[in-house]
Amino acid sequence: MKYPDLNSLLQNDLEARKYFDTLPYYAREQISTRAGNVNSFASLKDYAENLLSGD
Repeated sequence: MKYPDLNSLLQNDLEARKYFDTLPYYAREQISTRAGNVNSFASLKDYAENLLSGD
């Protein structure tokens, strides 16, 4: 399911919220700066995996 932005996704998708909350602070911050581009759980996971791939 697609949402308008990250905030809507996190408010309405419990699984996405739980996943987001497990991410390191720096990853959550980076994702938040692109909130308008993160509109589904899949896009959230893709973005997070890209950020974390360098760790």
